[in-house]
Amino acid sequence: MPDAGPHDPTVYTSKSLAELAVLAQQGQMEAFRHIVERCNQALFRAAVAVLRDDDEAQDAVQDAYISAYRHIDSFRGDASLLTWLRRIVLNNCYRRLQNRHPTLDIETVETLEDESQMQTLSARHDMDDPARHTARAEIRERVELAVMKLPDAFRVVFMLRDVEQCSVLETAEALDIRPETVKTRLFRARRLLRQSLQAELSSALADAFPFLGTRCAGLTDRVMTQLQNAAGDSAVPDKARTTHAPE
Repeated sequence: MPDAGPHDPTVYTSKSLAELAVLAQQGQMEAFRHIVERCNQALFRAAVAVLRDDDEAQDAVQDAYISAYRHIDSFRGDASLLTWLRRIVLNNCYRRLQNRHPTLDIETVETLEDESQMQTLSARHDMDDPARHTARAEIRERVELAVMKLPDAFRVVFMLRDVEQCSVLETAEALDIRPETVKTRLFRARRLLRQSLQAELSSALADAFPFLGTRCAGLTDRVMTQLQNAAGDSAVPDKARTTHAPE
């Protein structure tokens, strides 16, 4: 049975993600809750970049958290915890895409040059969140729609590099591609966005694709409820017996 941890949950607020990972490996479920709360937006952004659907992106992130918790002992700190979690989320998303329909061939994507060749958006990206009603909501929406129209390979790199501010190496590691490929795809993504928006993007990017407030809290509660129910049913493997890394 996982340990609920200290009675005062505020003791976790000053911990780094690496420190929270150690506590989660010791079975402290409250530590994992804090990991979920801190990583929700970053992981949602990665998922929605691949899936282009809010609800499915949230499902993918939730499934990834469950997998990560079950295999938390396989996290050794070679990369940051966020990088490790992001890789699990992306692998989950790619499996969902494969089940949904064949993906666009990467070689074909690399040859795309003009806005007219960009993939059309299959459905309007809708996010019912109070943060979208700020003064910059209209600009942010234009940015988001333009990003979602990027070809798959470009869109994920752009989301990780320019929105999430990942380094070239972190992005390459998350996507299992060469750093040179990251730079090439980011260059082409920015060029396509300039053609589409004809405006400066940087002021809107920090607030794009928000996942805060009630949505963040809701996903956190769903993850923790599922873990607690699984623990009660002995469905979550004992940390000491878990040796295989998540896919």
